[in-house]
Order: sequence, then C-alpha cells, then structure tokens
Amino acid sequence: MLTLIWPWLLLLLPLPLIFKNQQKPQQGGHLLLPTTSTTQLIGTISTKFSRRWYWAMWVLLVFAVARPQWLGEPIELPSKGRDLMVALDLSGSMQIEDMVLDNKTVDRFTLVQKVVSEFIERRKGDRIGLILFADHAYLQSPLTLDRRSVATYLQESQIGLVGKQTAIGEAIGLAVKRFDRVEDSNRILILLTDGTNNAGKAEPTQAAEIAAKRGITIYTIGVGASVIEKRSIFGRQRVNPSSDLGEATLEKIAAMTGGQYFRAKNTEELERIYQVIDQLQPVSRDQQTYRPRSELFYWPLSIMLIISVILNMSKLSLFNRFNTAKVHSQARSQSKVYQPKSNGGHS
Repeated sequence: MLTLIWPWLLLLLPLPLIFKNQQKPQQGGHLLLPTTSTTQLIGTISTKFSRRWYWAMWVLLVFAVARPQWLGEPIELPSKGRDLMVALDLSGSMQIEDMVLDNKTVDRFTLVQKVVSEFIERRKGDRIGLILFADHAYLQSPLTLDRRSVATYLQESQIGLVGKQTAIGEAIGLAVKRFDRVEDSNRILILLTDGTNNAGKAEPTQAAEIAAKRGITIYTIGVGASVIEKRSIFGRQRVNPSSDLGEATLEKIAAMTGGQYFRAKNTEELERIYQVIDQLQPVSRDQQTYRPRSELFYWPLSIMLIISVILNMSKLSLFNRFNTAKVHSQARSQSKVYQPKSNGGHS
C-alpha cells in the first residue's frame, strides 16, 4: 500500500501560483538591462516549451519531500507465549455422516475442519501446530505463528490419508516430542477423536503420564452423535454411531494432565467446546505485528532531475542554434556592405 509520511506537505503544491499572483509590476525608476532580440526570442520559446514541465518538476519535488513509502503485508513478530498443538483423528469412522452443518447432513470430519479452522484463526499470539493420526501419528505442521498455513493444511487433509485405525497414544507421544524442542511455555494439546485406541505402539495413558510430567495440558474431545436413525428391511431403527468411542480413556487422559474431556454430539456443542477452551486457555497476549516499509522518494526525485537536465540541454541547444544563425546573418550583412563596386569600364 502506498502512503506518505508527511502528507501535509502536499499543501505546498499551489505555492508557485500564490507567488505569481502576488507579484506586481514595479513602478518608478528602474534599470533596464540591455537584451538582444535573440535572448528575448529564446526566453519566449523556452517559457512556452517548459512551463508545464516546470510544474511537473515542482509536483515531483513536493511528492518526494512528502516521503512516499510502500507498506508491505503485516508480519507477526515472534512472541513467547502459549504453544498449542491440535491432534486430529483421520480414521475411517470420521466419514460417518451424523452431523448437521448449515442444515445439511455432513460427515464428522467436514464439521471438524470448519470448527477447528475457526478456532485456529482466533488464536492470535499463540503458536499452533497440527498432528494427524490414524494407523500412526504424523506431524502435519510444526508449531508456528502462521495460523493461515495451519488452517490450509487442515483443509487439505483427507480421511484415510494416514490409515483407517486410531493411534491415540502415538499422537500424544508425538506432541510430547515436539513440545520438548521448544522453550518453556503454556503447552496445550487438543486431541480430537471419535474412536478408541486400536493402533500404534504407545498406550494412551502411558503417553499421558509422560505429558503430565512435561507440563502439557491435554483437552480431549469425543466427536459423534449419540443416536441416529437408519433404514433397514425392518424399518427405521435408532442406533448409536459412537459406540466405539472410548470416553473413559479420554476422560482419564484429560484428568491426568489437568485438562478436561468434552463430548461433541452436534455442531453447536463442538463450537461451544472451543469457546470454553478459549476461556480456559486465553490467548497469551495481543500479537505484535509490523509492516515492512520501502522508501520511494528517490523515484520522483530522480524523474525530476532527469527532466531538469533535459530542459537545460534543450535550452542550451536552442541558444546555440540562434547564435549560429545570428553569426551567419551578420557575416552575410558585412559581405554586402564591403562588396567592391565596379568602375564601369573607365581607366
């Protein structure tokens, strides 16, 4: 974005007009300097030729003095605060369509993507990381202040990307390893799943015990509706799509680390859960940003100097042409004056 440091200096633009209008012809005795017709002619032509260019030079000079600058996009300054890791379940059960979003039935993962993305966007001042887990846990994004990139990684994730099962213990263990690489801060892990641990080498409670010793608070969220209706040959039946959810384990993990367990049965509950987490773990501080500045004053100043050089060169060329023409005219006049007369044939 283009901006001026001293925009009030633009008020100087009409200054030449003010001085021109205030000038009055002098009356009384004054000394007339001798001028030649050539000088007068040059002055007349150069004035007509360069008047608007002088105005352009004045505008460029005032604009340069006002210090134009280009402001870049805001850049967040690193700050020591809260480190927050989101661990998201990508197992096959996340495809179950038992959630409603904008009056449409959607699968669990689609709803999670929307709500978690909005939660990430609100966490200004915190470093955010993303872990995806199914058969194994994988780091999708390290801890970073770039919330937009984390949200993009989340939106690009797909069910089945890392398997079909659920490795909750590995997800907690990977988060512990990532937290060990950063300085001390409020370390938060939000673990979201719709199943029970059935993959990986690490047991969830053992991983949670290690996390508690490292000062990591874990908030667990169980996703899935409690009852849905399905059509069958026997008619419509009410079933529990979340029968595989290991709530007892998730509650224990949260209790061991000083966090809380939440149950998200619908869109409103999931959104409310993240609002509660915002209150329990408020943003560490207002994030400071700065916008890089690039000075641009040298551009109008350089253009003004180039115009000045061109005008002076044109005046000098015009003056030389008139002087040359005057010399030739005088030479022709002298040759006519001193031309010898013939005697008409008399001796």
